[in-house]
Amino acid sequence: MKCRRTPVEAEVVQYEVGKNMEDGFELLADVITKGWIVTDFLVKITRDDGSIVCPYITHRRGRTFIGEGDYIILQADGTKHVCGADKVWNRFEKID
Repeated sequence: MKCRRTPVEAEVVQYEVGKNMEDGFELLADVITKGWIVTDFLVKITRDDGSIVCPYITHRRGRTFIGEGDYIILQADGTKHVCGADKVWNRFEKID
């Protein structure tokens, strides 16, 4: 069966550190040792105590870590997603 995704309006905002756009942070050391993801392009924030953390958003499938240049997609129902800068404007059309 072929299907077409139903159009949904969403807020699309490029991630910025310090704007409280993420749902939380994970220590970089834990991301490296507990995950199966490439960490080269993740946003990395050094805290005053010297620890390095990576921001993430939480959704029904778990956590998605935010990479450099990524966009946060916030749907009307409150669902958040992360979308890379290389794909965001192929998936979303500006309406403003």
